[in-house]
Amino acid sequence: MMRKKRKIILTVAVCVVVGLIGWKVIQAILKSSQGSGIRRTSAPIAVEIEAVRKDTIRDFGNFTGTLTPKSQFVVAPKISGRLEKLLVDIGDTVSRNQLIAVLDDEEYRQQVRQAEADLLVTQANLEESKSSLAVAKRELERVEELHKKGISADSELDAAKGTAATQEARFKVAQAQVANREAALEAAKVRLSYTKISASWKEGANSRVVGERFVYEGAMLTPNAPILSILEIDPLLAVIHITDKDYFRLKTGQSALISSDALPDQRAIGKIVRIAPLLKETSREARVEIEFANPEGFFKPGMFINVQIEFATHKEATVVPISAVVKRDNRQGVFLADRDNDVAHFIPVEVGISTSELAEIVKPSNFSGFVVTLGQHLLAEGSPIILPESLSSEDSADSEKGKRGENK
Repeated sequence: MMRKKRKIILTVAVCVVVGLIGWKVIQAILKSSQGSGIRRTSAPIAVEIEAVRKDTIRDFGNFTGTLTPKSQFVVAPKISGRLEKLLVDIGDTVSRNQLIAVLDDEEYRQQVRQAEADLLVTQANLEESKSSLAVAKRELERVEELHKKGISADSELDAAKGTAATQEARFKVAQAQVANREAALEAAKVRLSYTKISASWKEGANSRVVGERFVYEGAMLTPNAPILSILEIDPLLAVIHITDKDYFRLKTGQSALISSDALPDQRAIGKIVRIAPLLKETSREARVEIEFANPEGFFKPGMFINVQIEFATHKEATVVPISAVVKRDNRQGVFLADRDNDVAHFIPVEVGISTSELAEIVKPSNFSGFVVTLGQHLLAEGSPIILPESLSSEDSADSEKGKRGENK
């Protein structure tokens, strides 16, 4: 009985010791694996690979914005009156200094006639004053001659001088009145000319278009009441707003590709003409204006547009599919396929320009081979991989060709 108990105790003790030893061995293996930073997957993983190649890659910035006219102004009367004729309408082409509206001018014609009549009266008064002054001067000369001979008294000479001075003053007043009436006539004529309203501008193209109409014929207008808006739509301005991330990458003269979802077949090339020197505090964005030609008038002010600006172009760059770039232990890199040993190696890389399809590999500089583009999320350093059959068959064919060449 005692022997049986001793055997049981001995067996339990041996099992405990073996279990502790096994546990220590497992812990040592795990620590060794963690210390080396290598995790191996026992089962091979099927992957897809693609060759590293040389290609041209471009760095683009994509923005959205709105089209605005290069210039825009509102045509308005300088005087009040009834709109008698409106000679253009929305969408019509307008030439420089073209007559576009006429106000009822009867009242202003009457003012011109009245000013002309007043001028005639003042001119007649001027002629009368001129004649009276001439008579007074001759009389003064006669009295002065008589006074020198002692025939005329001093009082008579003084009276002649006073009369001449009075007539000269009246003549000057008449001259001033004529000038005043002439100015009044010119003002009346100017007001009359304001009844004919033209669209005039100094710079830009010789023709523009009517954007909006604010009144109709027969409307009573007050001074500065808007009638039409005139737009310049060739060239047009594309306005975008950029954040500080892209602000310092832009400069005046840079090219931009302009498109619109509303016009899928239309594209326009423009240039940056203005960049705001500040970012608005509320939006942290700066205004950028891009000018482009619009000879056919396909693009319209107010349209929502897409703008693509090229920041940089690298030719003969080392590129890989963007899907090949992954992160392991906070390091960016790619898995390079070792086709001889059917394993994948993680290679840390420095990425330059990246697009939706490609990524430029800047470092290492002599990077080449085949990168894993599918299945890389399951890989670790040294993971066994299964290559596509097409590549395996190509390798086999190359091997057979090599053997045949050796036999020959």
